[in-house]
Amino acid sequence: MTNINRIQRICDANGISGFEDAVLEVIRTEGTHLGSFAEDSLRNLYLTRTQNQEGKPTVLLDAHTDEVGFMVKCIRDDGMLEFIPIGGWVTTNIPAHMVRVQRRDGSTIPGIVGSKPPHYQSEAERKSVPDISSLFIDIGASSKQQAIEMGAEVASPVIPEATCTYNPETNLLFGKAFDCRLGCSTILDVLEDLQEETLDVNLVAGFASQEEVGCRGAQVTAKRVNPDVAICFEGSPADDTFLPPYQMQTIVGKGPMLRFIDAKMITNPRFQRFALDLAEKHQIPVQQGVRNGGATNAAALHLAGQGIPTIVIGIPVRYAHTHWGISSVEDVENSIRLARAILSNLNEEIITGF
Repeated sequence: MTNINRIQRICDANGISGFEDAVLEVIRTEGTHLGSFAEDSLRNLYLTRTQNQEGKPTVLLDAHTDEVGFMVKCIRDDGMLEFIPIGGWVTTNIPAHMVRVQRRDGSTIPGIVGSKPPHYQSEAERKSVPDISSLFIDIGASSKQQAIEMGAEVASPVIPEATCTYNPETNLLFGKAFDCRLGCSTILDVLEDLQEETLDVNLVAGFASQEEVGCRGAQVTAKRVNPDVAICFEGSPADDTFLPPYQMQTIVGKGPMLRFIDAKMITNPRFQRFALDLAEKHQIPVQQGVRNGGATNAAALHLAGQGIPTIVIGIPVRYAHTHWGISSVEDVENSIRLARAILSNLNEEIITGF
């Protein structure tokens, strides 16, 4: 089922929005036996299943390759790097963490996000939320020239520093970029799991770029693949550390979350019901979510062409959009089980009914 080493390799790869090359290299290596790869100019990666046959409806398996991070805006005379966020961040989660500043050749420079110490802050500063413009990245340079010589420059990508680890005692993963590298690895696991199975649908995986800055890659993958239906795999923010139990809908370890609505999509109710019924039939634990915020690539997919029936299989991730997340391998495995059940039962007649 779940390939822990694959998850670690994909999650550890550097890849903020627009700079996902290292992630694609890992995915290509991990999926070379599953079909044929292609790319487009936006660095979306496509994997077409070897067993596909003409005349069958196409299912797009979507996940995004990018992670939230930062980009160098300018270099101060004292060698500190000012930066902007790439993707959604809560500013208070940024200071005092390590980052990797990426050079042109793909190697990185370690740095720490610095801020003014409390000893030097005014009373008003201590009580206020810091503005991101007050933060900087310290790579150990003492001048602008030294920072440049070290390989930093304007527009350098900056990646959160974290290494994916697995705790077998709790069956939990700790690491960065679970949103949505867990989706990427899950798609590969699903394709691997179905290698010997004859399906009534064709499968194309679309590893989309730049989701964190507006679902940009998925707008292109939807046009290129032109699928009949789509399954969006996502690392969904967990809500089990701050809500009362009766409101929790995305609990780590309780199964993938299938959302009915978020800020940018009302899920196709017929496709959603089909998935939920299969989960019940095969005793796959799932969670049902109603969200009034957030969005996924499904926002772009379900509006593409004449409309693509789309569901979201969300793997719960605690502390999404920070340096460190926590997810359960059990949730990944149940996402694979659910996707396999859906794909094994889909056919043209059922899809037409959506």
